[in-house]
Amino acid sequence: MTKAKVLIAEELSPATVEALGPDFEIIECDGADRTALLAAIVDVDAILVRSATMVDEEALGVAKKLKVIARAGVGLDNVDVKAATQAGVMVVNAPTSNIVSAAELAVGLLLASARNIVPANSALTKGEWKRSKYTGVEVADKTVGVVGLGRIGVLVAQRLSAFGVKLIAYDPYVQPARAAQLGVRMTTLDELLAESDFITVHLPKTPETVGLIGEEALRKVKPTVHIINAARGGIIDEAALYQAMVEGRVAGAGLDVYAKEPCTDSPLFSLEKVVATPHLGASTDEAQEKAGISVARSVRLALAGELVPDAVNVQGGQLAEQIKPLLPLAESLGSIACGLADDAVERVDVEVLGEVIEHDVRVLELSALKGVFQKLVHDPVSYVNAPVLAEQRGVEVALTTDKTSPDHRNLVRVRLTLTNGSSVSVAGTVTGAKNIGKVVEVDGFDVDVPVSENMVFFRYHDKPGVVGIVGQILGDAGVNIGGMQVSRDDTAHALIVLTVDSSVPSTVIDSIITKIGAHSGRFVDLV
Repeated sequence: MTKAKVLIAEELSPATVEALGPDFEIIECDGADRTALLAAIVDVDAILVRSATMVDEEALGVAKKLKVIARAGVGLDNVDVKAATQAGVMVVNAPTSNIVSAAELAVGLLLASARNIVPANSALTKGEWKRSKYTGVEVADKTVGVVGLGRIGVLVAQRLSAFGVKLIAYDPYVQPARAAQLGVRMTTLDELLAESDFITVHLPKTPETVGLIGEEALRKVKPTVHIINAARGGIIDEAALYQAMVEGRVAGAGLDVYAKEPCTDSPLFSLEKVVATPHLGASTDEAQEKAGISVARSVRLALAGELVPDAVNVQGGQLAEQIKPLLPLAESLGSIACGLADDAVERVDVEVLGEVIEHDVRVLELSALKGVFQKLVHDPVSYVNAPVLAEQRGVEVALTTDKTSPDHRNLVRVRLTLTNGSSVSVAGTVTGAKNIGKVVEVDGFDVDVPVSENMVFFRYHDKPGVVGIVGQILGDAGVNIGGMQVSRDDTAHALIVLTVDSSVPSTVIDSIITKIGAHSGRFVDLV
């Protein structure tokens, strides 16, 4: 069996390769060398990068087998996520790998700024003993304003609380009650600017946050304030900060990120009161190892065809343990429903019933959609591009949930509305310790049939001898029946569902339809 190919395009920790394991063929290239990258990426299944490798539309255009792009870090500036999504390529990163390292660096920059550590060190190494010139300020009893109380902002707040500071924060997405549990008081941005002795920024870079700390904001701060940015360049207007420091409106700054990187020439670097580092937030041995191991695990999951919760271009949310066994079921139901359809699909409705709806079940909609489109298009279909395919084809998609499930602990139903006005509905559940997937309803007929790779469905008017005829014709064709069930309604309309050990030729299906006078007959292949 041919091993999947994984391209490592930048230097990663040895633990990354170890976490990938022996199941893949590992190849390497210098991702910063464009020619080498485009040659190497042609036939790989996955690529692992850091920040120097550009995986853009051009690279994706030649990478016909690519299934996953893994960024061993947080930022995705070097990955064209939109183009990857269009191509059905999963993009994963390591969102929590560097949060401790980033938080610790922010605290380090704050302390270095408060105590003039960098200029004092520089003077001393030049033979100058200047104790009085580099008198600093204590952090204790000061007010620290945290701009952005996300994962890193929380870690910074927790660490600074040990210094005996007063913590305030601005973050429109954090509830005051949650902040209060951390000993943080939420404020407006203007209040934070006016009250803070130290301001530390921990926001993502978005159109709304670029230039947030600019000329106007810097006229609202105390002249004794120290401002720290170890988040993303551009959130602080560097020209405005330089001017404020030159005019004595800001006492000090600690910067690890810049609007344009690499940045080696900035007016801010000429100021003694600026502590500057070259984007070292994630540059620790521990963060690099965590990032590599995290994305290696994601690659393993993605290449096994499983959903990766950290995928940035999958809309399914976090994956609870209770949902995992329902994922392959929903996909199979989508494929079965599509296999039974006799016209083009106009709308896909996914219903989820039972106690599982206490969790985020959006991923089940994705899984069902993946199953539907695997029957409709020739190109590879994934959790990533299934919604894109639906949108491109004008197929409406809806998810409904209900905690009430009368007959089963949990139930997933996929209903297709077709362009001829008819519909197809298939429902299923999982049972037992092994969570065996079962089809329990087809167009209103109650059944109880395990999901199988090969399934056959006939609709007919019930009469004696049908089961024997079906068995005889399949037997003559060399098709072995694994299981069979018949269901009928009050009008003697019947449905027969069979699981078989091999594919069934269309000529055999047509023969059975003729012999039993069936309304319809379909073989559905789930492989």
